[in-house]
Amino acid sequence: MPSLIDIRRRIRTVRNTQQITKAMKMVSAAKLRRAQERVVAARPYAAVLNQILADVALAARADESMSGHPLLAEREEKRIQLVLVTADRGLAGAFNSNLIKASQRFIEERPESAVELVLVGRKGRDFWRKRTSAITAEHVGISQKFTFADAAAIAQAASDRFASKEVDAVYLLCNEFKSVIAQKLSVVRVLPVELPTEAKNLDFIYEQPPGDLIEKLLPRYVKVSFYRAMVESAAAEQAARMTAMDAATSNAAEVIDRLTLYMNRVRQASITREIIEVVSGAAALE
Repeated sequence: MPSLIDIRRRIRTVRNTQQITKAMKMVSAAKLRRAQERVVAARPYAAVLNQILADVALAARADESMSGHPLLAEREEKRIQLVLVTADRGLAGAFNSNLIKASQRFIEERPESAVELVLVGRKGRDFWRKRTSAITAEHVGISQKFTFADAAAIAQAASDRFASKEVDAVYLLCNEFKSVIAQKLSVVRVLPVELPTEAKNLDFIYEQPPGDLIEKLLPRYVKVSFYRAMVESAAAEQAARMTAMDAATSNAAEVIDRLTLYMNRVRQASITREIIEVVSGAAALE
């Protein structure tokens, strides 16, 4: 049976851990509010850009040059580039492990294709660095501090590789932010760009030919897709960490309650034993 000193030391350790997890929860809650603002700002822009692309694509159907655009080229997916967006830090529940398992499934489901990885985030990098999969690029330390320029640079590199036929398709794998307690794994094919087939029935007058507009909109569409994925992942990461730290804080409180009850029982047993020894000694002297 552990001594009272050992039990008190363990209670103190758990209480210190509880204070840390509570502080981390508060920090994640503050970061989540800022991340949600970025998500709310990015979603309408992406939706409007998708709608504009659909409208211009319908107007450009008669343009024969559109079928030869490098970002629209449909090829057999023999070489695939997978962009995996994970976090730079842990303590976020199953946030990173779910992404890594999904990337493993993605590769296993395509045994006839050569999958190359672009790793955004330290956790994904650390995992895949120890495996035999080909890693094309690593981007570490930007999961919470990235800008549109960072996402645009990653998107531009992927577009260049696709346009030069180094890869036949580019996929994005990330966690999409749904709510504080829910994140959704998202696997999206970004390249080749699949032009929307439905658009609002609006009568636009274009100053430039629709084909020229499409040529300028497609790179922007790819960059916005990468930026939105990184914004969604950043918000989902903070939500997952806040939820995990809240659960850890609650579990620490339960452990403290159980240890306190156990300590009281040990102390009571010790007092009872001492009383019995005193009574027994007094009876022996009579």
